[in-house]
Amino acid sequence: MPSYLGSGPYCYANSLAMVLGEHAPPPSVVEVLTGSPFGFELLGGRLPLFDPYGWDPDQGLDEAIRLLGWTCRRDGADDEQTALARLRDAGGPVLVGPVEFGLLRHVPGMTGPIRSDHFVVVLEVDGDVVRFHDPHGFPYATLPVPDFLAAWRADTIGYRDRPYTMRSGFDRVVAVRADAALRAALPGAAAWLRGRDLPVPPGTVGGADGLYRLASQIDAGLEPSVRDHLIHFAVRVGARRLADAATGLAGIGLGPAAAIATGQARLVGSLQFDLVSGNDKAAAATLRRLAPTYSALADELPGSPTT
Repeated sequence: MPSYLGSGPYCYANSLAMVLGEHAPPPSVVEVLTGSPFGFELLGGRLPLFDPYGWDPDQGLDEAIRLLGWTCRRDGADDEQTALARLRDAGGPVLVGPVEFGLLRHVPGMTGPIRSDHFVVVLEVDGDVVRFHDPHGFPYATLPVPDFLAAWRADTIGYRDRPYTMRSGFDRVVAVRADAALRAALPGAAAWLRGRDLPVPPGTVGGADGLYRLASQIDAGLEPSVRDHLIHFAVRVGARRLADAATGLAGIGLGPAAAIATGQARLVGSLQFDLVSGNDKAAAATLRRLAPTYSALADELPGSPTT
């Protein structure tokens, strides 16, 4: 069966691939190296995300950079003047994020915060304008400096630890092949699937428990905002992550694990029509079928306690 190719909300994977340039693996590999495919969480007991309990893109980026043999400088700032000065002085492409997607005024329909994170690659600060590649589909996008800074502050993004987060000064310490990086990522993937003792927002539920709870919420009547989140973002990115994980696992000879990830991708992908069409009974049943597959995948990965 062919691997999926196409557009999707892979903003940090695409951004990292851009800044690493010719030495970068495909964004599909970068995404897997971040650890994002290996779990599920119901954030705050309400917001469904097909990524591991306690995971976030910021720590996922750090892990992918390390696995690929690179280092970089990660900065934040407490005020916009310091942030802008660092951005001007960084030189070369700068991976910026998280930013508040709803404050990116170059995107049609974005007029205020929507509590959605995003990552971009800043190319330069040209006078009073920031020029950047936005992997959402806007190469060489521009914003006035005040508008860019407002989005970059990211006050609405719960996991950011400082305002104005940026990564610059990328240095390739050791050449690491994509297959070697994927193999090195397997113990971490197994740990995500098993669950890690990490601080999370109150009420957050991970793994199978989170999926069962989401299924019960669907049975009881899903909030419209949660349904919108699922059908516009969470399902499509979740299915793609799992499909890319399956491709990566197959490529390093882990056929049984790849088969489980493929089955997961098929289940998550099938949620799209059912949730859009209102076939909630089928969607809830799919989530209950999906729930035990994460521990089954962990059992197949090197680095799991059972292998």
